Amino acid sequence: MKKVLVAEDDKFLIKAYAAKLKKSGLDVILAVNGEEAVQKIKSEQPDIVLLDLVMPKKDGFEVLAEVQAEIKKNKMPVIVLSNLGQDEDVERGKKLGVIDYLVKSNTSIQQIAERVKQVLDAKV
Repeated sequence: MKKVLVAEDDKFLIKAYAAKLKKSGLDVILAVNGEEAVQKIKSEQPDIVLLDLVMPKKDGFEVLAEVQAEIKKNKMPVIVLSNLGQDEDVERGKKLGVIDYLVKSNTSIQQIAERVKQVLDAKV
């Protein structure tokens, strides 16, 4: 079973994402802050990461910077889910190896689950 790490500090959203992704047949690992996200990326080696940018302890950009080696070594796709939709945030994310950048307010949970599946299906 493919593992997806969901790093999100919003309690409602993390439950909704987890429920939808589990229904899609994925093993879901949760992190509610940036420090936890870093630990779980290193220990759990997920197949894909859904990463919020605005979180306590460490923001998503700090998480990305800290786990660059793991992301590259394991070809671990990272999809950012954020309400920060400015071009400079998207660019910064892409420079740190993010494969997709979804703005939460413009993207349904169904669309997020479909995008995760697409990325995992394309991953060799």
